[in-house]
Parts: sequence; C-alpha cells; structure tokens
Amino acid sequence: MKFCSSCGAGVELSIPPGDNRQRFVCASCGEIHYQNPKVVTGCIPEWKDKLLLCRRAIEPRHGLWTLPAGFMENRESAQQGAVRETLEEANARVSITQLYTTFNLPHISQVYLLFRGSLDDLDFSPGPESLEVALFSEKEIPWDELAFPVIRETLRYYFQDRKKGVFLPRVGDIYWRSRASGEYRVSMLEERS
Repeated sequence: MKFCSSCGAGVELSIPPGDNRQRFVCASCGEIHYQNPKVVTGCIPEWKDKLLLCRRAIEPRHGLWTLPAGFMENRESAQQGAVRETLEEANARVSITQLYTTFNLPHISQVYLLFRGSLDDLDFSPGPESLEVALFSEKEIPWDELAFPVIRETLRYYFQDRKKGVFLPRVGDIYWRSRASGEYRVSMLEERS
C-alpha cells in the first residue's frame, strides 16, 4: 500500500499507539489501514448420495475440480455468500443446512467457511467460472484432480462423517510443506486438545 484511501497522501508502516504490530498509517490524516484475512465461503451441495463439484475455468488451478466457493462480498452473511457462489459457479440453488468446515490458511491470509447444503433441484449448469459441473458419488470423486487442499480435506471428513451418520463441525489449519510437490500439513483443533 502506498497511498491513503481516505485522503490520498502517502502511508508509512508504523505501530499505532495501543497496537502490537505494524500497520499502514497515513502520514497526513492519521488513518490506520488494517489489512485483515480474506474470508472465502462455499458450499458442499448434496443430492441423495452425491455431491456437486465444479471444474474450474479460471486460475488458479484451471481445469481442476472444486466445491463452489469464493470471496465473501460486503453486506452479506457467510451463508448468503455460499448460496451466491453456488448459483454463480454452478447455476444451482441450495438450502444451507450446516457450517461444516472452517480452515485457516495463514500462508495466504485466508479463512474458508464451507457449509453443507441440499440442492433444491437438479437444474444446474456451468457458470462463467466453471468448465463443467457434475454430481459425484464418493467412489467417483476425482481425488487426484481436486484444486485445493481445503477441498480435499473437507471431502475426506465429509465422507468419513457420512459413514458414521453424524456430521461434526471441523476447524483446522493448513500449512504448506512444499507447494512444488503439493505437500501440506493439516492441524485440526480437535486433534490438538
């Protein structure tokens, strides 16, 4: 950040009084510009024993499969964002039933909130960010073609919980070991206690 969004003057990195970390502070008007993590919200669209996945038409991870998800917009709830993203990416209507996974990605300052949701009908098709959308049973999931660790871990827990008949809310952190090889480490809250 170089300029203040309030007055246009230059900003400097400094620790504001009462704070404990550097922030961009306007040298002219004193405005403190907080830079906080981005929230990504999405849905696990369910239809009987199948889930709806989208094949990405955009970067990053063009051509790989994901759950419909994206950045929250101002003035919407996380649930509204999940419904909107599902409609935008898969032209599918869903009813949200449960917050299922929360994953922190500290290395890119993102927080993912993924909700379970039931498809209202089978009228779906690719949106502008998807090459195709399809329903998959557990054995049909393209595990080697999933776009992101968050999606892989969410689906892994989902099918584990479905076998038990109880969907437990999950909270965890994902850390990259090696981006080049795709290796990552997951630290779940319930596993730390």
